[in-house]
Amino acid sequence: MDIISALNWRYATKSMSGEAVPQEKVDEILESIQLTASSAGFQPYQVLVIQNKDLLEKIKPVAFDQPQITKASHLLVFAAWDRVTQERVDAMVKNIAQIRQVPEDSLGAIRSYGDRFMAQTAEQNFQWAARQAYIALGTALITAASLEVDSTPMEGFDSSALDELLGLPAKGLKSVLLLPLGYRDPANDWLLPLKKVRMPKEALFIEDEELAEV
Repeated sequence: MDIISALNWRYATKSMSGEAVPQEKVDEILESIQLTASSAGFQPYQVLVIQNKDLLEKIKPVAFDQPQITKASHLLVFAAWDRVTQERVDAMVKNIAQIRQVPEDSLGAIRSYGDRFMAQTAEQNFQWAARQAYIALGTALITAASLEVDSTPMEGFDSSALDELLGLPAKGLKSVLLLPLGYRDPANDWLLPLKKVRMPKEALFIEDEELAEV
């Protein structure tokens, strides 16, 4: 499918069949997340890939009993850094130096970028990291649709309870988003037959000739 057809095909699947998504498709979705755009390449989050059915059953009540949690093939949990630390900045610099085969001391601009974040509060760090996770989510949604894999972006869950369940505080992470991956259950999904509703283009986009002179 071309991208526009894929985006017209996708919707926030409300009922999934439980059918497994082939691993090669899951791998492609995960690789698209790895390659997604990110501020200075920091990617200040991690993505948990969960298939264990017992764990999914424990997550379901934390996600207000949404059925996709246990009917999904895989559940992706996007977890943002709780704050930017010297260790994380050092790891970023080291990774760039290794991949690009340059000395670490030539990457002063990246260190300075990290230093600016370390001068902020932990909450400011987390809010920035969470927004970066949303960019990754968008990439995952588009890739999944292009592969005809259904998905449902979720903010509706108790993040503190999920963090505790998954041991995220010890990893310096906070859960931000959930993304079940699977296949739609046409017989039981009330949303599937409804037309996609989006803002008309003339209401969504403002062309430069419409802007007041500055």
